[in-house]
Amino acid sequence: MGALDSVSIAILLGSLLVLVGILSSLIALRFGAPLLLVFLLLGMLAGEGGPGGLTFNDVGVAYTVGSIALALILFDGGLRTRFTTFKNVLAPSVMLATAGVLITTLVVAPVAKLVLGIGWLQALLMGAVVASTDAAAVFFLINARGLRLRPRVRAVLEVESGTNDPFAIFLALLLVEMLMVGGQSWSTAAITLIRDAVLGCIIGFAGGQVITWVLNRINLPQGLHAPFVAVSALVVFAFANALHASGYLAVYLAGLVVGNQRTRAHSSVVVFLDAITWLAQIVMFVLLGLLAWPHRLLDSFIGAIVVALALMLVARPIAVFLCLAPFRFQWREKLFISWVGLRGAVAIFLASIPLLVSMPAAYLFFDVAFVVVLLSLLVQGWTVSFAARKLDISFKRAEVVAKRVELDLPGQLAREIVGYAVPPNSPYLRRGLIPTWARPTLVVRNEEILTPIEAGSVQAGDYVYLLAPPEKAAALDHFFVDMPAPAKPDPALLGDFFVPGTATLGALAEIYGLQVAGDHTEVTLATYFGEQLGRTAKVDDVVALGPIALLAVKTEGGQVTTVGLRLAETDAPATWGGRIRVVWDKLAKTFG
Repeated sequence: MGALDSVSIAILLGSLLVLVGILSSLIALRFGAPLLLVFLLLGMLAGEGGPGGLTFNDVGVAYTVGSIALALILFDGGLRTRFTTFKNVLAPSVMLATAGVLITTLVVAPVAKLVLGIGWLQALLMGAVVASTDAAAVFFLINARGLRLRPRVRAVLEVESGTNDPFAIFLALLLVEMLMVGGQSWSTAAITLIRDAVLGCIIGFAGGQVITWVLNRINLPQGLHAPFVAVSALVVFAFANALHASGYLAVYLAGLVVGNQRTRAHSSVVVFLDAITWLAQIVMFVLLGLLAWPHRLLDSFIGAIVVALALMLVARPIAVFLCLAPFRFQWREKLFISWVGLRGAVAIFLASIPLLVSMPAAYLFFDVAFVVVLLSLLVQGWTVSFAARKLDISFKRAEVVAKRVELDLPGQLAREIVGYAVPPNSPYLRRGLIPTWARPTLVVRNEEILTPIEAGSVQAGDYVYLLAPPEKAAALDHFFVDMPAPAKPDPALLGDFFVPGTATLGALAEIYGLQVAGDHTEVTLATYFGEQLGRTAKVDDVVALGPIALLAVKTEGGQVTTVGLRLAETDAPATWGGRIRVVWDKLAKTFG
């Protein structure tokens, strides 16, 4: 009975610890603290070296939980990445995920050797442990801060943080093997890396296709679609690892394949993965925190701070600027990508590998990685939004996000029902505007279900349900945000929306669900005006962009600096001077 009681107490303490972590996330969100930092500190305070006094030294359990959590995080990241986005930034992201990790390792290694007094192979291992960015930390901070980054910058950060883990893990495992047994040449290691990557890609692609086929062809009981996808992702991960392929690359590609095809229960799968990845992250972070002893961290604290500063201020910027040199990125974009290379659970997870294999001075790697992660989250994590504003990388967005309800329709995959509450100041209520691919199907008013014809004009407080393609549903959010109108609204403008001339066509397409050619996603509105007009832009000039029209509200030096969005049926300029200019331009184009 004593053994049963100890198990019950362990379950009670563990669940209470996770529950405290979940509730503490509310405080973290309020004060802008990265959640990873909160969970790590909570685990450290609850551990044997903290006031909690809980004894936990099972590195194997922490490694297993960490592997499962990272596999789910990577699968979820792939599931949310559009294939068009992936293709557009594949080359720079792969450069950062491979050459960037290697450059970071090589730059950090001499610093680690000098300040920690370790050998060259150990220093290289230290560099590899902290070289990769953390997908969970990057995704959370960007979303929690409400940042709507330039599409190309956001895509590079997402794809890089989702794909650099496999190379960093391979490099760390290689160096651990060389330190423990020796005898492996770098040429053999390179061949092994290529083999593991290729085999991982094959397994990931095949696994994603199998998951999609089962979802769409086999009638699983209601509620089992999401658990099936999550467990299948772990099967792909473990199967690839069992064949000595890259399981992390395989599970990310499997998520990419599933997320870019029409599948049943897509919304329920996404919601379930949100919940399970949150839980997995919390458990992993708390366990890693339990392994850290505060008094032991002090032994290498100064050296760890030097390594962290070298990583943030020297190694990461060098790697980013060198890897992105062949591509057309502005220096501000490169600087922001350098600064948002947050370190997180991946670094601490890799640092637990020397502990798992009982390497000499193994705790040095764990303690240094722990301090590096803490400093990265404290310094970089809290300054992400500040850096985005100062470097002009993000666009303004409403603080309030529309709450969307998604319902799958059995028997088909092309449409789903998307529901919203209609706020009094929403663009939809002010304009009645909705994209052509979204079709209202019913309205709920005063707990009564009405057809669109029965409901008539939509009123504030109604609930509107629309048919829309699943891949475009998120674009509807912007029309149901509670956004107060300006003091002097222009009735010709679309929801009184204004965007800067530096905004890209891809950014507008993301918000309004427009169709923009792939080679035009990075074209700014100012450049687009010049291309369409064939001359210097002037105030009140109008150019068409799909179902909306762009109005030049302010110009400076012949460049449009502020753009207003018009309804398609109000394409005509607001002034007679503007109308005359448009007619003149058409005549000039016609008669050459």
